[in-house]
Amino acid sequence: MHASASSEPARRGLRFRDELRDFTHFVIRPTLGPRLAPRRLGGQVAADWLSGFGSGRLLKWALFLWAINLIFLGPIAVAAATASGAEHRLNLQAIPWLQALLWAPIVEELVFRYSLRRIGHALWLVPVATGIMLAGPGTTSILILLTVLLICWSPWYGPGRMPSAQRSGGRSWSLRLRYRALFPWVFHAASLAFAGVHLHNFNLQQTGLWLLPLLVLPQWLTGLVLGWMRVRRGIGAAMLLHGLFNGGPLLLVWLLLRLAPEMAM
Repeated sequence: MHASASSEPARRGLRFRDELRDFTHFVIRPTLGPRLAPRRLGGQVAADWLSGFGSGRLLKWALFLWAINLIFLGPIAVAAATASGAEHRLNLQAIPWLQALLWAPIVEELVFRYSLRRIGHALWLVPVATGIMLAGPGTTSILILLTVLLICWSPWYGPGRMPSAQRSGGRSWSLRLRYRALFPWVFHAASLAFAGVHLHNFNLQQTGLWLLPLLVLPQWLTGLVLGWMRVRRGIGAAMLLHGLFNGGPLLLVWLLLRLAPEMAM
């Protein structure tokens, strides 16, 4: 009890550079704990969805991602696209604000990161959420998504964890330990899959296989940060950061179209 009580103020007082250091260590050796966000809200479901936002902390992470992608990874992706003739599918005359700011953050986080800490949901959630993602926003997809969210928010089913050893005996504890051992592989596989899905954003033409990873380097780094955010702070914080990250480039494109349309062309 005393160790937990003494560590909580330290977690509340983490600076951004402390979180950045924790992220670096996490990427090298992913673990399921500890949480960095204060757990003041009642119930595991509420804490997972509603805590971890911080005062301006998510914006700092978004600024970090924008800077790294603009200075380092973005130019590499642009050079790879230019060399291969790949073209981005974004229609500058119809920027998909709602899809980028709301739909993609919710659906993609459900597909790639929600089950990292809710492994009991993975068998049904990942296939259903993947189907929603592939179908795109539509009446049926939205209704299914709302149903999925209601299930995830359910206080009876929401935690979605494997039963504890005290309730289900040694087999459950064995499964838990096995998942903890496999978690680094699961985490990095989810980050790579997240990046790979974004190849759909390009008309690839005759792009060589060796150039494909370079096209989605920004999404790969973003997936690593979002995975860390999901595990350390919660799924709600990951979704919000995802939306912030998507919004920055779209806002820049929108401003460019308004202020210097000839440059955009």
